[in-house]
Amino acid sequence: MNFDYVIVGAGSAGSVLANKLSKSGRDSVLLLEAGPSDKRMYVQMPLGYGKVYYDKNVNWKYQTEPVPGLNNKPSYWPRGKVLGGSSSINAMVYVRGHPNDYQEWSDFASGWDWSEVEPVFRRMEDWSNGADEYRGSGGPLSVQDISDDAHPLCQTYIDAAKQCQIPFNADYNARTMDGAALYQITTKNGLRASSSVCYLHPAMHRHNLTVETHAQATKIDFENQTATGLSYVQNGMQHRVKARREIIICSGAINSPQLLQLSGIGPKPLLEQHGIALVHENEQVGQNLQDHLGADIVCRTNVDTLNQQLRPLLGKLKVGLEFLLHRSGPLTLSLNQAGGFLSTNPASNSPDLQLYFSPVSYTRAPVGTRPLINPDPFPGFLIGYNPCKPSSKGHLKIRSADYNDAPIMHPNYMDTKTDQELMLAGMRLMRQLTAAPAFKNVIEEEVYPGPSCESDEQLMAFVKDNAWTVFHQCGTCRMGDDGKASVVDARLRVHGVKGLRVADASIFPTIPTGNTNAPAIMVGERAADFILQDNIE
Repeated sequence: MNFDYVIVGAGSAGSVLANKLSKSGRDSVLLLEAGPSDKRMYVQMPLGYGKVYYDKNVNWKYQTEPVPGLNNKPSYWPRGKVLGGSSSINAMVYVRGHPNDYQEWSDFASGWDWSEVEPVFRRMEDWSNGADEYRGSGGPLSVQDISDDAHPLCQTYIDAAKQCQIPFNADYNARTMDGAALYQITTKNGLRASSSVCYLHPAMHRHNLTVETHAQATKIDFENQTATGLSYVQNGMQHRVKARREIIICSGAINSPQLLQLSGIGPKPLLEQHGIALVHENEQVGQNLQDHLGADIVCRTNVDTLNQQLRPLLGKLKVGLEFLLHRSGPLTLSLNQAGGFLSTNPASNSPDLQLYFSPVSYTRAPVGTRPLINPDPFPGFLIGYNPCKPSSKGHLKIRSADYNDAPIMHPNYMDTKTDQELMLAGMRLMRQLTAAPAFKNVIEEEVYPGPSCESDEQLMAFVKDNAWTVFHQCGTCRMGDDGKASVVDARLRVHGVKGLRVADASIFPTIPTGNTNAPAIMVGERAADFILQDNIE
């Protein structure tokens, strides 16, 4: 049980690292994944994420502590526990982020500005419309334009946006992000193109790559401040493994800081409280927790939506056959088919709101009661938004020294006046869009919040009762050049120890503008570059 590299977590970044570090054939690589294989129908079916939303077999099913900003209700956080991690259960929307995001990152950790990361995005993409000066093709990650497959109501949404002075943007990952758009998704030939599908499975035949599923890391071993190995549990059995070169934690924004704290890296009082021997004191482990918080409205329509395809038995049979026989139809898409980015502040040079349009409406179920997607019995759609750069920050910490105990998580949503004002501005914008002429002959009524909810106070009360996470948790092991204000350095090495890195969304210094999966995969690509450069003999 000796390997050159040990990777903890086969998610968005971990799958990338397993491929890149094993490619030469010279180094032995062990990849540990706490969950099972991703060879499951509802994982591979793009719209199947509604089924796995509460599936404990592939989902950590986390729940936060009560959130003051949400009227003291907890927030449910699904996180991938399967090969591919959250890229195997997410909505597949592909967003690089805004160049300003990476200037922010570079202000914390040198070498992460747009000029450094943009070539990495291009090389990892296989964009269905082909390469140009902005986009890449031939890379491992399949990114699809859904223009020919989107529901017709998406065009109604785009027309409404234009009538509200929001222009159409054919490619928000190119010259500019701003405008209404059809979302690009990570699929290929009608199936989900997760990080495991695109990076890990093509490498699993290699003799020097070992992949262990149902294997949960419990503690990292250190000798003289150097990470030398780790312990993990698999099928109830304890195992120890040695790492000759490095250990790379790729367990995500919740599990990566948890493993560091369980291993003795974190706030000293917390570790002492749980009887964990201190390896390196760092108060930042688990801090800087950031996430996107969203809200939406539901409208009943007088035209058919996906509700009429996904709810009735005959409709389900039809779309099921479309998927099975032809890899076509709504099951090959995301629910979030359209959306876009805009700024509510004319003086801003980057978006502050992300928009979502789904040609389906459904009631979000209480945790664990039924699948996420339970379409309404009437034709309807969802239109929603989230602030792109929330200023509220939370934190998390281990609950005990037992790796089975989920961390204590405090997201602190809407903890600042700025965030509250943006949430209110978003609700006003949704009303503006649905009142546009394009929707006039389509919408029968606003189901919720409904016409009686009109004042700022009423709208904010609705938001506090109904806002939801957009599942973009990040920042809890943030990188930075200052070891006292960060957890890893600019090359993702953990401060205060040797032989240990973190590479996933937890290292983001600030939350990106847009969905976080593409930036997490980019981090995996760059981490592999750093490791291979630093370990040249």
